[in-house]
Amino acid sequence: MVTTIKKGTSREKIRLALKKRQVKIKSPDLKKYCGSITLLEDPMKLQKEWRNEWD
Repeated sequence: MVTTIKKGTSREKIRLALKKRQVKIKSPDLKKYCGSITLLEDPMKLQKEWRNEWD
């Protein structure tokens, strides 16, 4: 979709045109994953190990 704004268009009309163009993005509910895994090791230790795998 294209919105054409001509020279001399008032700010209010520009705002209305942009408001019509806004698309609401539905973000996934990430709260359902909170606490879903349990780690037996320290997370910082695991992260350092994983980062050093390539060396």
